[in-house]
Amino acid sequence: MSHSGGTPELASAVATLRTRIAGEVDDATRRRAEYSSDASNYRVVPAAVVFPRSAEDVAATLDLGREHGLPITARGAGTSVAGNAIGPGLVLDFSRHLGRILELDPGSRTAVVQPGVVLGALQRAAAPHRLRFGPDPSTQDRCTLGGMIGNNACGPRAVAWGRTSDNVRSLRILDGTGKPRTLGDDLGAVPGLARLVTANLAVLRTELGRFDRQVSGFSLEHLLPERGHRLARAFVGTEGTCGLILDATVDLVPVPAATALAVLGYPDMPSAADDVPALLTAQPLAVEGIDARLVDVVRRHHGTVPDLPRGAGWLFVEMAGDTAAEALDRAAAVCRAAGAVDTRVLATGAESAALWRIRADGVGLSGRTRDGHPAWPGWEDAAVPQDRLGRYLREFEDLTREHGVDGLLYGHFGDGCVHVRLDLPIADAPTRFRAFLVDAATLVASHGGSMSGEHGDGRARSELLPLMYSPAALSAFAGFKDLFDPDGLLNPGVVVRPDAVDAHLRLAGVRSVPTAGGLALREDGGDLTTAVHRCVGIGKCRADNSAAGGFMCPSFLATRDEKDSTRGRARVLQEVLNGTLVTAGFDAPELAESLDLCLSCKACASDCPAGVDMAAYKSESLYRKYKGRRRPAAHYTLGRLPLWTRLGARAPALANTATGLAPVRRVALRLAGIDPRRDVPALAPQSFRKWWGRRGDSPSRGTEVLLWIDTFTDAFSPAVAKAAVALLEDAGYRVLVTERAACCGLTWISTGQLDGARRQLTATLDQLQPHVRAGRPIVGLEPSCTAVLRSDLLELLPDDPRSRLVATSTHTLAEFLTATVGPDGEPWSPPRLDGVCVVVQPHCHQHAVMGFEADRRLLERSGATITELAGCCGLAGNFGMERGHYDVSVAVAENALLPALRESGPDVVLLADGFSCRTQADQLAGRPGVHLAELLNEQAQRLISPLQDG
Repeated sequence: MSHSGGTPELASAVATLRTRIAGEVDDATRRRAEYSSDASNYRVVPAAVVFPRSAEDVAATLDLGREHGLPITARGAGTSVAGNAIGPGLVLDFSRHLGRILELDPGSRTAVVQPGVVLGALQRAAAPHRLRFGPDPSTQDRCTLGGMIGNNACGPRAVAWGRTSDNVRSLRILDGTGKPRTLGDDLGAVPGLARLVTANLAVLRTELGRFDRQVSGFSLEHLLPERGHRLARAFVGTEGTCGLILDATVDLVPVPAATALAVLGYPDMPSAADDVPALLTAQPLAVEGIDARLVDVVRRHHGTVPDLPRGAGWLFVEMAGDTAAEALDRAAAVCRAAGAVDTRVLATGAESAALWRIRADGVGLSGRTRDGHPAWPGWEDAAVPQDRLGRYLREFEDLTREHGVDGLLYGHFGDGCVHVRLDLPIADAPTRFRAFLVDAATLVASHGGSMSGEHGDGRARSELLPLMYSPAALSAFAGFKDLFDPDGLLNPGVVVRPDAVDAHLRLAGVRSVPTAGGLALREDGGDLTTAVHRCVGIGKCRADNSAAGGFMCPSFLATRDEKDSTRGRARVLQEVLNGTLVTAGFDAPELAESLDLCLSCKACASDCPAGVDMAAYKSESLYRKYKGRRRPAAHYTLGRLPLWTRLGARAPALANTATGLAPVRRVALRLAGIDPRRDVPALAPQSFRKWWGRRGDSPSRGTEVLLWIDTFTDAFSPAVAKAAVALLEDAGYRVLVTERAACCGLTWISTGQLDGARRQLTATLDQLQPHVRAGRPIVGLEPSCTAVLRSDLLELLPDDPRSRLVATSTHTLAEFLTATVGPDGEPWSPPRLDGVCVVVQPHCHQHAVMGFEADRRLLERSGATITELAGCCGLAGNFGMERGHYDVSVAVAENALLPALRESGPDVVLLADGFSCRTQADQLAGRPGVHLAELLNEQAQRLISPLQDG
């Protein structure tokens, strides 16, 4: 593994730092690749990444940086879209260890937090006291308070509760000289600051603080005497250029007793913006603008959105009240007063939450234009005074048309802040990119606006500040920084003495790399570079998605290491493709290490708003690495498991006896690349196909349906297929199976054996062809195999006309049964499960490809009491069986599955359609699971009764 040691001096400095701090110092190439970008368009490779464990570690790192002239850049979750969190020297990741809430005082409504505290964690801690931190950016489930203070983050409810700067009481920092300072309301805390303020009174009063979202530059207006000499507030938004935060005392606000949502429809977004000033008189909590084109993208991505009023642009106006009725009345009053073409009022609940998710996912979903082109955050959050917003949007539309760029609009219209990502020509025409930014900044300045309304200037806008501020104002910014950081060590190139906006662009000079493994990557034109650069770094993979009902990214949830996030892997792959940092291509050890703990769960393909599909990229990478070469043992065993399973199924008793003998088992597992702590699942005494052959034809003469018998169900869990047969026949169907065994090739796909996967799928299409041509629906039982027919098949055999027909004909059991209508015209009714308590472990591939909605509806109709888990079981097919993965596999299971099983009594049924999920629960918790077919089959109730009897 290569390291940062470009010079002996640098290598020596890094080695010295390791001896001085308790935290970790990592200068490995892979780590530097992971931290070379944030959520912006920029790439700056650091010399090393430091994970401080204490204030002393931060101080020691700063001291060493000063000794060796190494710049210092502070970083939280790396969600900065302006390039504020990347730097060439030492990057300090505060999110790893410095994430404690030191104090929360409900009486004073304050909290003391370390800089790495995730906002969502603070909100959860404050919630029992009916308090919250006011600003709430869409990234609140992963962004840190330190990052929010650095950028002066805001969010939708800044209309009511202000920016981060309005909610910070005091700060403890280290300035650029290493001196600790406490910043509050005393200018004397920094020598020379009072003189700077006195010398610049006119500038501070006339150019700064002109409207709420003026975030560009430094917010030095807070230093004015009439504003209370609020030094801590002035420090907010300095983007890590003036000091390193050790802890912050922040204000908390009361949570409203009740809220309601007024949804207002307008002919277009400028018309919606025109209405904002009048709406603000109602004192809303939030006024958010959403473009119809963004709603269309969400609808395509999630399948549906709640009903919206007529219009091509909407305002979401949230109102508070002492009671739910009062909140609804206030929302209705907003509708009556608005100049909208149509309106709707929603009580706070699931439907209004779904509308707010449109806004929350906007940062990722707007990463593609309506024509499918990649869109970038180079001009992302400009703001203008609210009374100028409509005019600005009309002129901005003219500007984008003139420059030939397009994007999807949304934003905090109540604050005049507009979010938009545009298909800027960064890769192929950086001069056009620069020209657009200059014209856009000029337009904003002409409206008295700010180039940044909440994300800071960073590398994206700092050079453009002279278009907005006078030389005197820029001189005041420089003077402020120099008082704190006279040597310019902290986050250089940002705000003061900035780098050019078109320097360090991550996409500049990227080359097209067509896929080699046969993956179509249809949405990316078959280009791996385009696909991998879908990751713009928004970092949803770093969120505690299990708490939010998501599955991404299970290995990160287990390790909390950027290496194991989807974003971290994408960054390393980007470096592999550009070849300047990671130089060994797909053979690079950095890439192998990065992909090693990817479970190929596919959750990122659905949960990542940008649509990053790391499971597909991993398959392609493994294919390229091992094409024509010897593979790891597990690729030949677990990767071709269906072949060995069919052989074992010929004599299951003999196979089970052999794998059960300790000496044979130890040797076999070692040779097979399987962790010795794993048990080999036992083959069933009789496969389903053997049972089916002896059973004879289906007695039913109803509509014909093909039950797809996958390898796992056939050999290991034939009871599942038998139960499905009984259910389907009871529902009036005639059940058929394929003439010969068919395999979806899943294990070949997950191990990158894509040529073999295509052969398996082609043979499967041959078996399925007569059935789909006859119009028979296909019902799958194993979620991962069903997902292959619905998704991977179209990627691996896109030109075979049978692929689309099979994909559209394939259903899960729940999807099929919920769509079944009986002779009486009524929907099929599942057996009653009243009194049955069920813990449900959805399979990752089902979550990602088919979704769990049909299963949920069916279970609810059955009367069962269900607890639905969110998150991967941790086995994930071959992943958890492979040597070297056991500990992480168990850690992933501890995220949701194992705690739920420990907390549930013996009368609770574990429902897990995935063979991997049932295997994991059985091996780690001794809890057998059942498939939905077994749970619902009236004949299978006998299997559940003993569990209920304890």
